[in-house]
Amino acid sequence: MANCGRNGIFDVHLKTICIIALALLVAGCAGTQTQEILGSIVVPTTATEIAGNHSIFITTTRKRSDDPNKVFDGERSATLNYARVNVTVPPVHETGQIERRSRGKSNDPTKYFMASEVVGYDTQPKFTSALNADIAARGGRVMVFVHGYNTGFDDAVYRLTQIVHDSGYPGTPVLFSWASGAKTTDYVYDKESASAARDQLEVTLRMLAQSGARRIDIVAHSMGTWVTMETLRQLAITGDRDLGGKLGDVVLASPDIDVDVFKSQMRRYGKPDKPFILLLSDDDRALRLSGLIAGSRPRVGDYRDAADLASYGVSVVDLSKVKGNDSFNHTKFADNPVLVKMIGQRLREDDGFASDRDVTDRISQLGTQ
Repeated sequence: MANCGRNGIFDVHLKTICIIALALLVAGCAGTQTQEILGSIVVPTTATEIAGNHSIFITTTRKRSDDPNKVFDGERSATLNYARVNVTVPPVHETGQIERRSRGKSNDPTKYFMASEVVGYDTQPKFTSALNADIAARGGRVMVFVHGYNTGFDDAVYRLTQIVHDSGYPGTPVLFSWASGAKTTDYVYDKESASAARDQLEVTLRMLAQSGARRIDIVAHSMGTWVTMETLRQLAITGDRDLGGKLGDVVLASPDIDVDVFKSQMRRYGKPDKPFILLLSDDDRALRLSGLIAGSRPRVGDYRDAADLASYGVSVVDLSKVKGNDSFNHTKFADNPVLVKMIGQRLREDDGFASDRDVTDRISQLGTQ
């Protein structure tokens, strides 16, 4: 029974205040746009007038939106849906930024990130056929991006496009987009959506392992790291934790995971053959608020005992001194120009521990400058 005494009422009120604070303040993963990824009127342009054109392959647990310009919304789908989105990057783009069209502005590819084409696939075989062709054309490399809390479908697509463009990643980008409500007040809904998405991320990774991919890198952010770790834990239980030897780098950026839960996940997974890269920062205000909601328990992404986590087989990179571009210091991995390029260099390495260890050391040195 709930504690209805004076202290109990105070505790309830305090938690309510924290939840409201989180709803109002946590904008690290947030989108403030219209959530439309397609516009009705696009300013004509030529290939020479844009900085880049990227094909983003999509697997998602979101439902298809009734609004065709949104493509997918924040409702959950019982089955995995598939698509491909082509996104152009404007010539005015600055590394670490996502130049987004605000409401009322024209869909101008020379000024903004723009989706030039969206292709839906009604069956997995049709999707895998297109995906495998792209993987073969790009040398067998795949990057899977798993976004975080309060992220609309459009935000996730543009964030992955920005990461791929700024990092110079040469392989096939695959967005795994779980059904975030894309509202600051939907933290609990998002947490449950993330839980519901674990099996479908496993389906996605196994599908990629069965394709022509020779290496599968994973970059996960915030609450997306929890989905990722749960899925890797499931793979370990089945005896296939490294996807038949195809699992490459696993980058966990600003993990919104309880520290004890993370340790339990790592114990079940076992020490990775190739250490996971864990990016944390003790000035991450979004995770500080998340920790308050969780009963003042620390999150992995702002945990201060790096040596404690390193003992589980992860390379801990402290980004506390690295400047971020969002007010909550929650997206440094993507919006810090130097860091996103270094991560891209790490992901491009193919020569094993000697070369990629050197890049990781340089990323760590960035955090001490």
